[in-house]
Amino acid sequence: MNFEWTAVLLSLKVAGIATLINLFLGVLVGYVLARTRFLGRDLLDTILTLPMVMPPTVLGYYLLVLMGRRSWLGGWLQDHFGFSFIFTWQGAVVAASIVAFPLVFKPARAAFEAVDGQLEQAARVLGISETAIFFRVTLPLAWRGVLAGVLLGFARALGEFGATLMVAGSIPGKTQTLSIAIYEAVQAGNDDVANTLVVVTSVVCIVVLMIASKLAPGRIASRNNI
Repeated sequence: MNFEWTAVLLSLKVAGIATLINLFLGVLVGYVLARTRFLGRDLLDTILTLPMVMPPTVLGYYLLVLMGRRSWLGGWLQDHFGFSFIFTWQGAVVAASIVAFPLVFKPARAAFEAVDGQLEQAARVLGISETAIFFRVTLPLAWRGVLAGVLLGFARALGEFGATLMVAGSIPGKTQTLSIAIYEAVQAGNDDVANTLVVVTSVVCIVVLMIASKLAPGRIASRNNI
């Protein structure tokens, strides 16, 4: 298999796993912040949103400090499990998950906040448990916004470059993702490979954005008002 298609498959793998992680964490954190009030909630929301505006290389540096072999976490993983996130595809998953997290978390929180609380209260009056209310009332009403965020998160994870390069490096066939392969192809003057990968990336991102726009709560509401 040509290395460019290896990079495509690796990117899909990394983005897919990162999206599954963010689906769970983004929905959980988004629901908690949408439904609870506590001291420091706004500060926590700001911190969780930072990856959206912070340079990816800065995030990559933080991850190196946190997961490097000289750090407490990286050293513990190395000593007890003989494993390191640095220069591995798992490290690329961590980087992509963190960078894409706000794009899943923010739409999920907005979708949960848009759910009419009276419907949830009516379910409580009927004696339905909180878990059942979430899966039978809240999530079915918020799923469009959640799914739109998940799709945006997938597209962002697929195109992640800076943090991934710093944490996972650029090892062909092992850690070289799609965006890094494009960069390497351009640096090497391999225009044919670069053009092919750019077209693949562009098509995937356009499709994802079109689907996400169809699922956006505001778009759905406007259609219903016509």
